[in-house]
Amino acid sequence: MSTPKRRFLDRHALKGVLSPTVIGADTIVLGDLRGTGPFAIFGQVHGDGELEGALHLGPSASWHGNIHTQNATIAGQINGSLTVVDKLEIGDTAVIRGRVSAASIAIATGAIVEGEIEVTSGKPIIRFDENRSDS
Repeated sequence: MSTPKRRFLDRHALKGVLSPTVIGADTIVLGDLRGTGPFAIFGQVHGDGELEGALHLGPSASWHGNIHTQNATIAGQINGSLTVVDKLEIGDTAVIRGRVSAASIAIATGAIVEGEIEVTSGKPIIRFDENRSDS
């Protein structure tokens, strides 16, 4: 079981601005998910998401449905479209099967995206090597 990356929690949950919504690794959500604030998903979601805030989809997580969010860091699996208003980071363990759209996109070496990719700002897609370790 993976532990949350401190970087995500430092940026969102620990600043006291908003309370994060966390879905644990052994949790399955059936139905649409809507809300504000940061979301940290480590389990499974089967439904669409309308998220007003940041989304972190951990390496053990999977989402089956369409997602619309402000910012996203994806390390898990998505089967459906992903629409991000601002920044999207796709980690090296990510597998996305569906259309991806964001103002800016960074994709790690090893990530898999099977579907159309649209950068709405016209900026180039940034490619990078993952430097973080789980230890």
